[in-house]
Amino acid sequence: MTILGIETSCDETAAAVVSSQNNQLKLLSNVVATSLQMHQKTGGVVPEVAARAQLESILPVITKALEEAGLALKDIDKLAVTFGPGLVGPLLVGVETVKALGLVLNKPIVPVNHLLGHIFINMLEPTIVDRLSTIDFPLIALIVSGGHTDLICMNKDYSYKWLGGTRDDAAGEAFDKVARLLDLGFPGGPAIEKIAKEGLPAGRQGNPNAILFPRPMINSGDFDFSFSGLKTAVLNVIQSTNYELQATSSKADIAASFQQAVIDVLVAKTLKAAQEYEVGQIIIGGGVAANEELRKQLKTNCQKMGIKLAYPSKSLSTDNGAMVATAAFFLDKVVSPLEIQATPGLYF
Repeated sequence: MTILGIETSCDETAAAVVSSQNNQLKLLSNVVATSLQMHQKTGGVVPEVAARAQLESILPVITKALEEAGLALKDIDKLAVTFGPGLVGPLLVGVETVKALGLVLNKPIVPVNHLLGHIFINMLEPTIVDRLSTIDFPLIALIVSGGHTDLICMNKDYSYKWLGGTRDDAAGEAFDKVARLLDLGFPGGPAIEKIAKEGLPAGRQGNPNAILFPRPMINSGDFDFSFSGLKTAVLNVIQSTNYELQATSSKADIAASFQQAVIDVLVAKTLKAAQEYEVGQIIIGGGVAANEELRKQLKTNCQKMGIKLAYPSKSLSTDNGAMVATAAFFLDKVVSPLEIQATPGLYF
């Protein structure tokens, strides 16, 4: 079985080919074109700009993915595409392209929820801390990205229960907005992680304990998140007379302290969910899951608790076609080309 997966929910235009060989999945190609440089000028993703860039990139990206896999469209058994959630313009580019291919080639289509894609990518390329080669169910999945911060409990049959999510800003969105306050550019997650670790310019790293930012909802008793207040707390510190952004150490301290506040909340809620639902496995996915400090602190706590932790490589943490193709192997909900519709407000 060979599946071509296409992802266009935001600013990436991505296609990948995944095949099943000897009951194992194998990544044959993974191609991503991004319009990031365009969005850096505006400090965030402009949906119309992203969609126009994707219109130009979608066919070349698919062609390259097939070439790298050594296959032609006729060799593909199924097509898979993200149909939501996401920005409506970008989603339409991917969905309508796949619908056309499905009609012309008479290929079945698997519609994939973008959020589930970030979970199932762990089944393709698990980086499991304790080096075990399987992922155990039931498990807790933390999806943490620019648009989402959610916890779900997934069972062996891939059915799942949504446990909680953000009430306002997602963690990744908070990273972006704080980076803008610190004049670090876009995207904010990598920029804040870099300055917290290396300083600006490279020198003394930031002190995560320099500023005691609030840990929103860390003891709320549920599995919801909120990061808008934390963002405001950072703004208040920046505007105070105690921290001049011209001082390189102050930027690094603010970045490191903010990052630590977010990580503390994410780790506490995820571990609480693992304990309450008595699972032995945690997996994480989404762009913020590439944060090295988040991985490190989750790893340390999971090892103390005897819980396995899995996460994809950094290149597969951000949006990509491989996660869509991989999810299609497990979901296998085939529809006809005329049944699938872009659904920007899709959730779990």
